[in-house]
Amino acid sequence: MEPAVVITGLSHRFGAVRAVDGIDLTVNRNEVFGIVGPDAAGKSTLMRLSVGVLAPAAGSVVVAGSDVHRQRDAARLKLGYMSQAFSLYRDLSVDENIWFFATLRGVSRRDREARASRLLDATGLAPFRKRLAGQLSGGMKQKLGLICTLVHEPAVLFLDEPTNGVDPVSRREFWEILGELRERITVIVTTPALDEAERCDRVALMNDGRLLAVDTPEGLRERVTDPVWEVDVDEPFDAAAVLGAQLPDAQVQLFGDRVHVVTAVPGEQVRALLESAGHTSRVRRIEPSLEDAYVRLVAP
Repeated sequence: MEPAVVITGLSHRFGAVRAVDGIDLTVNRNEVFGIVGPDAAGKSTLMRLSVGVLAPAAGSVVVAGSDVHRQRDAARLKLGYMSQAFSLYRDLSVDENIWFFATLRGVSRRDREARASRLLDATGLAPFRKRLAGQLSGGMKQKLGLICTLVHEPAVLFLDEPTNGVDPVSRREFWEILGELRERITVIVTTPALDEAERCDRVALMNDGRLLAVDTPEGLRERVTDPVWEVDVDEPFDAAAVLGAQLPDAQVQLFGDRVHVVTAVPGEQVRALLESAGHTSRVRRIEPSLEDAYVRLVAP
């Protein structure tokens, strides 16, 4: 079966900064694929190159068999793109926004109502069809953006940090919708949140414009081969500084009010090092998280 997206040798610069650096990537059909990394990793630039908003310095992007930059009209009908910014018309109602974007995408009058009704029901926005888009909550705005992106039934859906600034309940509901979409289309989503990446079929970890690794969430976690020790201590910042100094080969990372230490050193020795520095702690071994895997991959 032909892949949903094939990216080959993709590069782009902003002045002297190489935002995307020679990326090769294949996304399979009917999977939710996550592109994960911190701010300035190059995620949004990669997304804009992939949908044809930016022209690459080098390389190509093929979406559902059509080259995004050489066969723009054909590719445009096969993809949907939802940017970070709310880009709908605030002074139009939910229905009017959907109708407008359906018309732009060439959806026939006969198909518009059926598709709109189905999408409104799936997202829970059916009771709000007459409400102005500017009066919707953050989560509802994102759902409306998703409907307008899906109304022409694209083969591949590109979403750039779709849950940024959305409340936790709406965030969970949005990801439930994405999970259901994989039965019909391919979804590619960028996010800085590694807990969201856990919901993806496969994940690309990105930093400084490059892909560090592409694998399933489980496969990425399995790359952390040393034990991961979770340290519960009253002063985590000081404890992390102590462990970083005493265990220079370890990976030491703050996780909220806990410290994660990835090292072959036994947990009792980790606790003893903290005790000698005046810290009372509890140390237990835990399973690696995606964040542990990411930190390991970006570590020098």
